[in-house]
Amino acid sequence: MPADDTADRDPHLAVSGWGFAGALAGAPVLAGAPGADTAPDENAGADGRARRLAVLGRGLALRGRAAGAAVRRPPAARRGPGRSRTSSPRGGGPRGLYERLRRAWDRPLTAYYLILGSGLLITVLGLVMVYSASMIYALQLSLPSTYFFRKQFVAVIIGAVLLLIAARMPVKLHRALAYPLLIGAGFLMVLVQIPGIGRSVNGNQNWISLGGPFQLQPSEFGKLALILWGADLLARKQDKRLLTQWKHLLVPLVPGAFMLLGLIMLGGDMGTAIILTAILFGLLWLAGAPTRLFAGVLGVALLLGFTLIKTSENRLSRFSCIGAIDLGPAGECWQAVHGIYALASGGWFGSGLGASVEKWGQLPEPHTDFIFAITGEELGLAGTLSVLALFAALGYAGIRVAGRTEDPFVRYAAGGVTTWITAQAVVNIGAVLGLLPIAGVPLPLFSYGGSALLPTMFAIGLLIAFAREDPAAKAALAMRQPVFGRKRAGVRWKTMRRRVKKRPSGER
Repeated sequence: MPADDTADRDPHLAVSGWGFAGALAGAPVLAGAPGADTAPDENAGADGRARRLAVLGRGLALRGRAAGAAVRRPPAARRGPGRSRTSSPRGGGPRGLYERLRRAWDRPLTAYYLILGSGLLITVLGLVMVYSASMIYALQLSLPSTYFFRKQFVAVIIGAVLLLIAARMPVKLHRALAYPLLIGAGFLMVLVQIPGIGRSVNGNQNWISLGGPFQLQPSEFGKLALILWGADLLARKQDKRLLTQWKHLLVPLVPGAFMLLGLIMLGGDMGTAIILTAILFGLLWLAGAPTRLFAGVLGVALLLGFTLIKTSENRLSRFSCIGAIDLGPAGECWQAVHGIYALASGGWFGSGLGASVEKWGQLPEPHTDFIFAITGEELGLAGTLSVLALFAALGYAGIRVAGRTEDPFVRYAAGGVTTWITAQAVVNIGAVLGLLPIAGVPLPLFSYGGSALLPTMFAIGLLIAFAREDPAAKAALAMRQPVFGRKRAGVRWKTMRRRVKKRPSGER
């Protein structure tokens, strides 16, 4: 009789039990098991079977414990290699804060919110500063103290409507506006030079009277027209792979831009011509113009600019006031020096809103070209740094939109708008700080002037539309919008993101 008749009755138990028990490290080797040193005991009987069943149960228990340990890995193993609890975004400390900020900065809607938020904040803060900086000037002209504020407020309302329209327009419609806007802006800039229609302000013949206190500066719309037309032109040539040839890169973009520059310079507006030149070079740089070609066009522009400056005593005097600390023999640096006085007297947090001294007739143009100086005097360094941070955020968002898109028109148009706003802000603030000559350009979205505000707010809406066209941003916005008109049985929308099933009446 064999030592274990169980093997005869259940062969699977005999093979699997002994095989597993023998495979375990440190498991005892029983009599009759494979690899045992002694022969099986014929008299083992029930005791032998009990010992073998006990070893089998212990092996199964160890096997289950090992499998459970493999499933229940420690948190560090589940997070993956190279990541610890301190590096998790939910962890504390500087590194956790940095991870949270980095992830928030890389979200699809970051550019959308930056453009919308910074643009609106600059506009609202500018509206407040226009009222504060213009009230004394309005009283000196025997006008109500809110005269310029009311006109700016009306321009902001109209600009907000244009912003919403531009933000909702598809890209194809923006491209369709390129040629009509260019032709219309060029026609109005020609009308400026006709006597009886054009008006001269501060020596510049760049205005058209609209009746009453309202007037229009067509050259401000020429900036937007050049951007849309240039972006559409370069995008069509890129689709046909013509931008590798220098003649297609320059013609007709550069001649068209020089035509607008000539009409502007006929009126004597050097500041607007500088901004238009910056837009042209921004478009060429985005199109990948070779360095030699880029340098050649820049050299021609500098030569023309030097000739125009050399032939005008007014422009030469503006260059002589860079870094000036005294008024000059004939007071030619009066505005530049008093702008520095306003910034210096503001201190860290300013003298208070409405408490400026320089706006009481000392600083010319306190609500237009030199509104940044009044901001520094009344809000201090904290206020001026806040304005600079908002413009920096707007510029970064525009660059991000231009860099992440696959549409060439969106890339060129977003880059052109960003170049326009940042270049104009640098020229204006640089003149107030005494680092650049006074060019007579307003601070975008901030200074008084409806002609400058309306196309700029349309351009902000353009950037918002481009930011919404990004596939990831479009998907994120779609998830946050409630779906109207769709009913699902047994489902109630608690919020925009979460669905809660209806509970039967009476259930708590």
